[in-house]
Amino acid sequence: MGQLAVRALRAVLVVVLAGTVFVQALMVWVLVSGSDPEDGSLPLTSLRVITILGMGSAQVALAGVWRLVTMVRRGTVFSHAAFRYVDAVIGAIVAAALLWFAVTALNAPGQRADPGVTVIMSGIGVAILGVGLIVLVLRMLLAQAVARDVEAAQMQAELDEVI
Repeated sequence: MGQLAVRALRAVLVVVLAGTVFVQALMVWVLVSGSDPEDGSLPLTSLRVITILGMGSAQVALAGVWRLVTMVRRGTVFSHAAFRYVDAVIGAIVAAALLWFAVTALNAPGQRADPGVTVIMSGIGVAILGVGLIVLVLRMLLAQAVARDVEAAQMQAELDEVI
């Protein structure tokens, strides 16, 4: 992975992390201080809490990607240590999908006249789960690469003994 790509990705990760922390802080302040510009109804409060949690799941995914990029730069990504970060990213994506389904469920009663919105929102939740499945497939590819790397190291050790 090129140095420019690593720096660009890290810049994007930092901007997204700073943005999510800023919005989380504002939402927590609104919830705690009672200075809600809206009517403060229960669904709105629930949506704010879900948004705070959703941004937390995004932050977990960002941290996992940051660690994986660091491992790629160091050349250590093909190791068993990478699995915990990939698993954290998968978990964060699944959590985000579940939170999106909760938003869909909260929004559904207001969409009785136009149920298509709920169907579209459900489709977006399924798409988020699809991203999680793609990362799971990539995890399986990483597992195969790690196994091949271990096998190659063993064969190299055997060859060194013969020579």
